Amino acid sequence: IAIAIGNPLGYQHTVTTGVVSALGRSLRTRTGRLVDEVLQTDAALNPGNSGGPLVDSDGRVIGVNTAMIRPAQGICFAIGINLAKVVLEQMLRHGRVRRSQIGVAGQNVPVHRKLLRHFGIEGQSGVRVASFSDASPARDAGLRGGDIVIGLDDDRVEGVDDLHRLLTHSRVGVPTRVVALRGSERVQVEVVPHERSAGAS
Repeated sequence: IAIAIGNPLGYQHTVTTGVVSALGRSLRTRTGRLVDEVLQTDAALNPGNSGGPLVDSDGRVIGVNTAMIRPAQGICFAIGINLAKVVLEQMLRHGRVRRSQIGVAGQNVPVHRKLLRHFGIEGQSGVRVASFSDASPARDAGLRGGDIVIGLDDDRVEGVDDLHRLLTHSRVGVPTRVVALRGSERVQVEVVPHERSAGAS
């Protein structure tokens, strides 16, 4: 059972009920960032429910009401409580959510099958480095335009969403091994990610 509490359309202290329809959904924000591990519920949400708690039948908060799909009926989403705790901890400690960046702009590209087989790479794609930001830690570390990023430390990178997901607050100032394909070669550079400033990509 999922119980959503909020103030939909200005009606104070409203409660709606439903079930948790699915776990592990992904939700894209207005800025383009993909949020993983989102709960889907059919508890009715409306403008004004956002930010309110989604609780279970024992009164435990399991998520934070976040979004709905307007044309649909009963497809609503809540940020899972584990992610909400991480965000809360950072807001209390730093006054903001900290994220890291390596200072590249890239695009998702397929990786040639011969390279996949030769290097034993799982998946089929990576992120081609299109440009660098000012004072880019990736450029300073030796990454070049046209390189295709396929990994961060031991994590596989198949697209820009993977980079966003992996570049968390925990990597700020921490040496990180970036694995990339450069032509027919596999290269590794050690990058020290910077904290991402507000509005940076």
